[in-house]
Amino acid sequence: MDKFMERAVNLALENVRDGGQPFGAVLVKDNDVFTEGVNELHRTYDVSGHAELLAIRCAQEQLQTNDLSGYTMYASGEPCPMCLTAMYFAGIERVYYCASVEDAVAAGLGKSKMIYEDLQKVKEDRTLSMVKMPLKEGMENPMELWKER
Repeated sequence: MDKFMERAVNLALENVRDGGQPFGAVLVKDNDVFTEGVNELHRTYDVSGHAELLAIRCAQEQLQTNDLSGYTMYASGEPCPMCLTAMYFAGIERVYYCASVEDAVAAGLGKSKMIYEDLQKVKEDRTLSMVKMPLKEGMENPMELWKER
C-alpha cells in the first residue's frame, strides 16, 4: 500500500471514530496530496457529501476550474456511481481504491451496489422512475440558448 492510499484509509478510520462512514479520499497531482475529503453525511445531512466529491469540490474551488486532468484519486472504498461520474466530468484520469463495493455490502453499506445494478437496466426498468416532459409551447429552450452561445 502506498502513502496516498494509507492516508485515505486513515482518513476513513478517523471518520468512523467521529461517527461517520468508512470513506476517505485523497486527490493527488505530481506525487503530492492536493486535497482530501471524508464522508460528511453524518455532519451535513447532504447525500452528496462523499469523500471523493468533497476532495474534488475543494480542488476545483482552489484552482477555479472544472478540469482536473492529470489528477489521481485514492479512495478507501470503491467510488459510488455519483462519485465515479463526478470524476469522469472532472477529467480525473486514474482511481485507486481499497475496499470493493462488495466489501461495503458486507459491512452493511449496500446502496452503491444496488445503484450500479440499477443503472445497467433500461430506463423503464429502473427503480427510480424517470419521465420525460416536453417544454410548454412557446417556451424558450435552454439547450438551444446554450448552443447559440
